Amino acid sequence: MTESVAVSLENLLAAKDRRAARQRELLVRYSATLVSLTLVTPGPVKDSTLYRQAMHEAVSAFDVLCRARGWRVLEHQLHWLETGAEGFWVVKKDALSVKAAAIALEEHHALGRLWDFDVFCPQEGSIGRSLLAHAGRSCMLCGEPAHACARSRRHPLPELIQQIEGMLHAYFDPH
Repeated sequence: MTESVAVSLENLLAAKDRRAARQRELLVRYSATLVSLTLVTPGPVKDSTLYRQAMHEAVSAFDVLCRARGWRVLEHQLHWLETGAEGFWVVKKDALSVKAAAIALEEHHALGRLWDFDVFCPQEGSIGRSLLAHAGRSCMLCGEPAHACARSRRHPLPELIQQIEGMLHAYFDPH
């Protein structure tokens, strides 16, 4: 059982910097498409037993996708951190195809709304949803653009966490 620990903003920012450095290093080392996975976990707790289950499910879904499409994975890393789990895949496939498949996972898997697959091209950098004519993510509470709700803090944090934990419990404990 993983104990849930609140993480400081300083630790979150430092983890974000380390993740960006790891991304740059993998892009330089392989010069191939990079997938970086984190979970959508608002609030100060980024690691819990439930969040780890969600990460395992996301990793499994992406691994299955790679095998099904015949994509060669040059390197795969998974890091369990108190600032939240991070997964990385270096894939021998064009970044647009990988981003399209990652968006499909995010949009069609029951837990996909909680997964954040970032895809990077070694030449072009980050591949956003808009490059593939996909709208940004919608808020899981009201359906409006998620970035607008997050920026304005439209919804109380306990309400967001309750929604996320409800999704996770419904998926992992359906009875």
